[in-house]
Amino acid sequence: MAEKLPSEKVEQASHDEKGRTPSAGHIALETIRDNSTARLVNPLAGISKDDLMHQVERFAMDKDLLDILPVLKKGAYVAQEAVPLEEIEELDVDELEALQHEVKHRWTHPFALYATVFVCSIGAAVQGWDQTGSNGANLTFPVEFGIASGSNRDYWLVGLVNAAPYISSAFLGCWLSDPFNNLLGRRGATFLAAIFCILTPIGGALSQNWHQLLVTRLLMGFGMGLKAAATIPMYAAENSPAVIRGALVMGWQMWTAFGIFLGFAANLAVYRVGKIAWRLQIGSAFIPAVPLALLVYFCPESPRWLMKKNRYRKAFESLCRLRRHRIQAARDLYYVHAQLVIEYEMAAASTYLIRLRELATVPRIRRSGIAALVVFMGQQFCGMNIIAFYSSTVFVQAGASEHTALLTSLGYGIVNFVFAIPAIFLIDRFGRRSLLLSTFPHMAWTLLAAGFCFYIPESSKAHVGMIALFIYAFTALYSVGQGPVAFVYSAEAFPLSHREIGNSWAVSATFALSSALSLTFPLMLSTFTATGAFGFYAGMNVFVFILMFLFVPDTSGYTLEELDYVFAVPTRRFISYQIRKVLPWALRSFNAVADKFIEIPRLNEVSICSQECVLPPERSQQDSSSHDEGLSSGHGYKAREVCFKVIFEDESTSYYNRFKGLWPMKQETA
Repeated sequence: MAEKLPSEKVEQASHDEKGRTPSAGHIALETIRDNSTARLVNPLAGISKDDLMHQVERFAMDKDLLDILPVLKKGAYVAQEAVPLEEIEELDVDELEALQHEVKHRWTHPFALYATVFVCSIGAAVQGWDQTGSNGANLTFPVEFGIASGSNRDYWLVGLVNAAPYISSAFLGCWLSDPFNNLLGRRGATFLAAIFCILTPIGGALSQNWHQLLVTRLLMGFGMGLKAAATIPMYAAENSPAVIRGALVMGWQMWTAFGIFLGFAANLAVYRVGKIAWRLQIGSAFIPAVPLALLVYFCPESPRWLMKKNRYRKAFESLCRLRRHRIQAARDLYYVHAQLVIEYEMAAASTYLIRLRELATVPRIRRSGIAALVVFMGQQFCGMNIIAFYSSTVFVQAGASEHTALLTSLGYGIVNFVFAIPAIFLIDRFGRRSLLLSTFPHMAWTLLAAGFCFYIPESSKAHVGMIALFIYAFTALYSVGQGPVAFVYSAEAFPLSHREIGNSWAVSATFALSSALSLTFPLMLSTFTATGAFGFYAGMNVFVFILMFLFVPDTSGYTLEELDYVFAVPTRRFISYQIRKVLPWALRSFNAVADKFIEIPRLNEVSICSQECVLPPERSQQDSSSHDEGLSSGHGYKAREVCFKVIFEDESTSYYNRFKGLWPMKQETA
């Protein structure tokens, strides 16, 4: 059972309830419940400095943090963003320099942060290697276990063995991740998952019939679901600063791709050892899980999980390891606390069943769940995981020898990993939504082209080569777009009160889809041929693109707590804006580029924000083109004060930025 935050509210202003102005905390709570005006409310806004200091004193006393009260006061005042940093007299030179440095040098962070991300990356490599261990084994284990006759029964059994980890993940591992995370923390749950991922591949390699292999792979799915659903991606997201959170958390996909590559390399390395080759291919997946189990407890625990468990002292110590200066740790500690109080007032989560029910009944949580589900649907229906599971089988059906098929699959693994690297620099700059919308149309036609290449005569040298070429092109697009976004998006979309169970639900759904597709693909390949199967997935790419356009807002550039306001925007209003405003603009823009070859103006020159947003009073006399001034100068003002989701970036020339946001709307200042 999750422990609630203390019931006290963060007193936002000295207003009573007799007709006076509602507090910023009340405004923030109401905005989270229904953010039809697309506002982003700082929960500390509107509090006088004296009142804020009194609140911090009570907070420090309640949490036994009086020894760090001076830095907490300064951190809370910085978090309030009431004045530019340079005007906060209490800050000493080192503190001011640290706060300005994080704005100007976004990649400069302590070793502990990058060590945590590295350990999370090992966990992702485990996931990738587990996926591909069966890829090469599919060529030989059915023969040894007598299920290679080509009958429908044998097709179903081979599919069941491949789908087993995802069946177990979807219906057991993912759903148990919530109680295990709540009980053990992010590190403890990761360690438990690593133990399962060490033992089960070894058990699979020693199995004597397909029944035993099936059982070991079902047990493997528990470990996969536990670490993939609500643990490693969330662990990385909760420890990362907002400005580079996407780049750090997307390490999950990049290193999953690296694990896939290592799995293919292992498949090829042991191919010629004889009858035990498939056993080595399946068993080798335990290798990366060993360092994961050994290293995870050297990393700091998630400060947000510690705060959820009311361990604020340890949360501050963890933040001090993850941030360059104590002032940053104090700022984040108090700001997150203030926002979490509001989250718990909104959701009032207490038991597992209540949190499960609130996935559907609380609008803010429901919207994030729908968006995460759509993104994960894209990961499965795009066809990428089917290629990861069955690429060797597909290439053999295309006429390649088993060795050539394994070698070509290794090339697929290399492309998957190499093209995940650019996404590190793109995911925060262009946004999650932009990468999705700009890659899915191209994924559709490349997959369709790969399917039609099966019509090239097998006697032609171009037959296998052209199929591989378009599969590689499809893989490159996936690795830049859908691949890195899925787990990043799900890890950050849900509020802390429902983050474990929300991720469990979203990842469970994607693993259920993955198991269904893995189970049916051998029969689909036999019935519809490779051309029909690839054509089906090409059509699904188009379908998912439409869903993403209508249901998936961008999440980049916000703290995890600020995303409450992103998902408080009513779904109907969001869809209406996409159809009535964004779609006509996109069509006009693409036509202009095609017909006149004109350059799309820079976002900070032609601002769709400047036409509709109402500036805060203190900046109403300034030209809208200077909205990004605060971001570049390190002041407390930020673009989000002016427009809900148009974040101005230096030298931002790509039209993809125009897809990035929700929409600019008139807004009131809280």
